[in-house]
Amino acid sequence: MLKRIYVEITNVCNLACAFCPGTDRPKRFMSPAEFRAVAGKLRGRTRYLYLHVMGEPLLHPDLAEILSIAHETGFRVCLTTNGTLLPRAALGLLAAPALHKVSVSLHSFEGNHRRDSLADYLDGVLAFCRPAAKRGILCALRLWNEGGADRRNGEIEAVLGDRLGVDTRALPVDPNGSRRLGENLYLESAEKFDWPDPAAPERQTQFCHALRQQAAVLCDGTVVPCCLDGQGNIPLGNLFEEELDDILRSPRARAMERGFAARQPSEDLCRRCGYATRFNR
Repeated sequence: MLKRIYVEITNVCNLACAFCPGTDRPKRFMSPAEFRAVAGKLRGRTRYLYLHVMGEPLLHPDLAEILSIAHETGFRVCLTTNGTLLPRAALGLLAAPALHKVSVSLHSFEGNHRRDSLADYLDGVLAFCRPAAKRGILCALRLWNEGGADRRNGEIEAVLGDRLGVDTRALPVDPNGSRRLGENLYLESAEKFDWPDPAAPERQTQFCHALRQQAAVLCDGTVVPCCLDGQGNIPLGNLFEEELDDILRSPRARAMERGFAARQPSEDLCRRCGYATRFNR
């Protein structure tokens, strides 16, 4: 049983953030029929589906149907979004019983030249988060850019504090860098990380939770070990054509598990992942 499985329903995004490497894979939307097939094969392997690897899930024209299928097949759904489309998607999201958590990457505002103001952007985000939180949907506002493009974080926090009537600087921070803004509403801070890159230097990575706690399915059905393999550099199989058990029993997947257990990653890409170095601590 995995803690979570990422299912990329699209790799298309409406933004081009500096912190996101994007993907060279062909642009694609997973169809509802394909998602139903994937969900069926993942049933019993996790409780939580995270509808994101690359791309903006709120762009998917059949998102409501996909959320309905997730509910029918017994999954709780977590979404990661840049937040720009939340105003138009809000009613559908609020009506989806499968929706468990929405994470909003507020650092996306810094990474794009946007026509609307910061206040307008955050007002649109909060217009969804307020009723969502009241319905029990967890809402995490992310600033995962410390040590990077974080020059406007103070302004972002000031606007949030003004709208919510709290002093964000005075709120206690838990060990994961999260501050509680209200019931089911959190502000998450984290360091900027370097995505795995075959051209990057080795980073002394020793361990990762890939295939232990998580796996990911790209929008063409390709199974990869984690949510950071946005290029599909470590294809383990294809869930449109194979069963998950067979994919996870493949020699390559087994070698990855053994490598992480020995703190000697088997894959060159994993040794070049800036995010995984945090597990060395």
